[in-house]
Amino acid sequence: MLTYPEQKSTNKQQCLLYNCGIIDYQTAWIWQKSLQKERIVDRTLPDALVILEHPPVYTLGTGSSLEFVKFDREQHEYELYRVERGGEVTYHCPGQIIAYPILNLRHYQQDLHWYLRQLEEVVLRVLALYDLQGYRIEGLTGVWLEERKIAAIGIKVTSWITMHGFALNVCPDLSGFNRIVPCGIVDRSVGSMAEFIPNIDANLVRGQIGRVFSEVFGIEMLDGDKFLG
Repeated sequence: MLTYPEQKSTNKQQCLLYNCGIIDYQTAWIWQKSLQKERIVDRTLPDALVILEHPPVYTLGTGSSLEFVKFDREQHEYELYRVERGGEVTYHCPGQIIAYPILNLRHYQQDLHWYLRQLEEVVLRVLALYDLQGYRIEGLTGVWLEERKIAAIGIKVTSWITMHGFALNVCPDLSGFNRIVPCGIVDRSVGSMAEFIPNIDANLVRGQIGRVFSEVFGIEMLDGDKFLG
């Protein structure tokens, strides 16, 4: 049974932080949808942020084109899901840190472009902690570092409640991206933080994502595990 904290008198929106390990994609997908549905029904519930990694898996956005998938979907060893987020095909695997925010945008700004830029800002600030100068490219969603895409973003918003989010390549095996055209972008490669910071600690980056996220969105983070009963 889920029990949630009482809403305190504070100027900051509260957010439950779930810092998880490796969770299979379908389990995390079902969890996200459950968290979103709860908040659509009861808008007084605190926001949530799930940080995790996935075993190797490919996902397609709602309108993704299969022309960007290079492998035989019937014979391939890894799972492929078409989900409700925006964006084209992407790849998830251990060493890639994923953040799934379940936020009520009524508490922030009811503007999807603003929200996407805020997610990019979280990634840019995390990179800056390592003296890495990430940047945006006009007309494209995500974050780049020295001509390589280092973070992909795809979201779904229903009744102003968000799900899905961003994936930051910290120290993954990038070879899985060779089987697709990542995000449908043919003229730019994919990169990782480990290419610039050898032996980077992915667990440390997990914690930094949570802290930076709270700064960018001006929220109070609570340990979500304490409210699982």
